[in-house]
Amino acid sequence: MPAHVRAADFGHVVVLIDYRSGRVQGLLPAAAERFRVAAGVGQSYLLGERLCTQLLAAGLLVPSGSVSPWQLIAAHSARSSWGSAEHAAGVTRPLPASPLHLLGATSALIAVSSVKATGSKRAATGRIVRALQLAMSTALHPATPEEAHLTVTAIRAAGWYSPGRAACLEESAAAVLSLAARRLSVRWCHGVAADPVRMHAWVQTEDGTAVGEPVSTLAYTPVLVIGAHHRHRNRPDHLDP
Repeated sequence: MPAHVRAADFGHVVVLIDYRSGRVQGLLPAAAERFRVAAGVGQSYLLGERLCTQLLAAGLLVPSGSVSPWQLIAAHSARSSWGSAEHAAGVTRPLPASPLHLLGATSALIAVSSVKATGSKRAATGRIVRALQLAMSTALHPATPEEAHLTVTAIRAAGWYSPGRAACLEESAAAVLSLAARRLSVRWCHGVAADPVRMHAWVQTEDGTAVGEPVSTLAYTPVLVIGAHHRHRNRPDHLDP
């Protein structure tokens, strides 16, 4: 499994995410179990010919001259709600921001849009990840909770009027770039939740506090985290270019 692919294991399903192309592949219980067994010893033949061929064709596995286990990230499984869980729906207008913060936020959103648009559409996610890694490398100090919150608020306010896509991926990436322009850092997180499988991106301060996020964000298991604090953990935050 190449370094730019991450696998989240929910027990009943395995979710593969390609952080170059943005491709997401879910493996249902039977395929998930074969993948889990194969990952434990790094032997693709245990997948079965058909599944192995499909994953190779999708670039989620690549030929290798060495054998080593594939890393599986243990993900949080959703508890059975029997239809009783409630989730907020609809669009909420973001909080107002000062003109100065709005100017910086707009510039950051434009930068993210430019990164996405420059080059192949299939590689847009990889370009965003590399831009975040580069931005993080220039930061000298962690952002305070107040600095991070003001930045995220401004990004969302600017995104409200954006003619292009300004969802969680674009907003969180723009927050990182906006803070990095002032040599400040946060931790960028991209995670996955199950039932149904869904993705989310957000930023955290150095102490692990999610910035401007609802409690429901806790349902997401971080699969890729980019930030100085995370460099000292076993799971690397760096993806091969």
